[in-house]
Amino acid sequence: MIQEKKQQASSKKHRFRDQLDSLKREDETLNNILAVDVWALAKTMDEFYPGFWSAFMKNREKALKRFIAEVIKNKPTKSKRPPFLS
Repeated sequence: MIQEKKQQASSKKHRFRDQLDSLKREDETLNNILAVDVWALAKTMDEFYPGFWSAFMKNREKALKRFIAEVIKNKPTKSKRPPFLS
């Protein structure tokens, strides 16, 4: 009886690991598909509007800097987290 419970627990762990591995593979596949889509869009836009990608990346950098500045500005002064995690 104890042996059966151990086998069932082992079987459940194995199924869980299989499902987790499957989700990781699907996530990686989705990321690869999105990367190809972005590349295709950038390549197409660069053909119609030379310099598109360069302008896009400059705008993205500005937006990221603005976002980081906003997050820092709105960060609460008294944090409940330990200082080494801030």
